Amino acid sequence: MGILGFVLLGLIAGAIAKAIHKGHEPGGLLGTLVVGVLGAVLGGLVASAVGLGGISSFFSIGTWIIAIGGALLLLALYNAVAGRGAGRAPSQA
Repeated sequence: MGILGFVLLGLIAGAIAKAIHKGHEPGGLLGTLVVGVLGAVLGGLVASAVGLGGISSFFSIGTWIIAIGGALLLLALYNAVAGRGAGRAPSQA
């Protein structure tokens, strides 16, 4: 898969992952692109480490599932790290 296909895969996978995952995510087209591309890379690394395969072809359903799963994992990690201080009330001195 070429670089343009990988960017397009990341953009679409990031948008699908953001639609599935309800939470506070970085917004905008660029944020969706970054989440999708990094999620696809993360999903490909995890899938190949476990022995499930990797990201191979743009039109493979396995590639899409791995990319969307990686993007969902990345969003969950982001919410776990960024969401720790969100529910706290400011201290009054």
